[in-house]
Amino acid sequence: MGYTLEEIARLAGVSRSTVSRVINQHPNVRPEVRERVWRVIREVGYHPHAAARNLVTRRSQIVGVVIPETLPKVFGDPYFPVVLHAISEALAERGYLLVLSLLTPQQEEDFYRRALRGRVVDGIIVVSARTTDPLIARAYRDGLPVVSIGRYPEEPNVSYVDADNVEGARVATEHLLRLGRRRVATIAGPQTMAPGVDRLEGYRIAMQAWGINPPPEWIAEGDFTEAGGYIAMRRLLLARPDAVFVASDLMAVGALKAIREAGLRVPDDIALVGYDDVELARYTDPPLTTVRQPIAELGRVAVRLLLRQLEEGARDPQRVILPTELVIRSSCGALRTLSPSPSKPAI
Repeated sequence: MGYTLEEIARLAGVSRSTVSRVINQHPNVRPEVRERVWRVIREVGYHPHAAARNLVTRRSQIVGVVIPETLPKVFGDPYFPVVLHAISEALAERGYLLVLSLLTPQQEEDFYRRALRGRVVDGIIVVSARTTDPLIARAYRDGLPVVSIGRYPEEPNVSYVDADNVEGARVATEHLLRLGRRRVATIAGPQTMAPGVDRLEGYRIAMQAWGINPPPEWIAEGDFTEAGGYIAMRRLLLARPDAVFVASDLMAVGALKAIREAGLRVPDDIALVGYDDVELARYTDPPLTTVRQPIAELGRVAVRLLLRQLEEGARDPQRVILPTELVIRSSCGALRTLSPSPSKPAI
């Protein structure tokens, strides 16, 4: 049978208003009374009406995860399922539900008005936003809890978690140089996104440290898709690189296809290093050397930062940068050429 607040109050020997205060976590209830009410609630299997509870607490226990990408791109990139699974698990542990929204720029205004202004969700985690995406800054300035997975330079007070993309790209590029490669090109990510900008910066830092100023034809921009990597690699082949640092594993798969179509071999003719270390990287032919970023941990930390705002009322910005790790497999040639170059000659 369905129980009412009045029946719960009668069974617990308290007033209806006391039951309401217990359910809505009001502090002005004696601990022994609170425990008695919750014991009755558990025994009878009572579930408070969510809408009524939300009117009091102004909380829905729902978090929106916003990805400003199209459906095919999100479900075609192995990065997103990993980070979404981690976010979902971390939220469930704290009693929150996840609502996923894939938004085009044209849909953001409607989402903001209906989901955020209407308080359908308590806060949002934004994944893979453009550096100038107005949704994050607008939510922050309106006092709505928001966290970005990925550095967000547009609003310095927004909390975010990111991998150390500059250092990861620097280490990957230097690894190729230490293996004796000198014409090291790169397929960068979109320069409208912080990971694309940061990984290109890491590449440049490594090249310049070795006295190499890469010409424009050694740098091609992709879009973090396999097709984008393929197209970018086709352009780079005209510059005759002997190695390529690719800013995502998925783009590296496309690059590998373009290299093979040109009649070249990896790593004999062109060494290849990717970024992400998604599961796919282990099964390419040859297996892909790549920079491992802690994708699942990015999701878990984002939840922690958001709940800090929701449950503690924190407004001071938190910026968490997680370390990366170079995972060496066959595509860079290191498994056959183990001794590093002893010096850093200019090209």
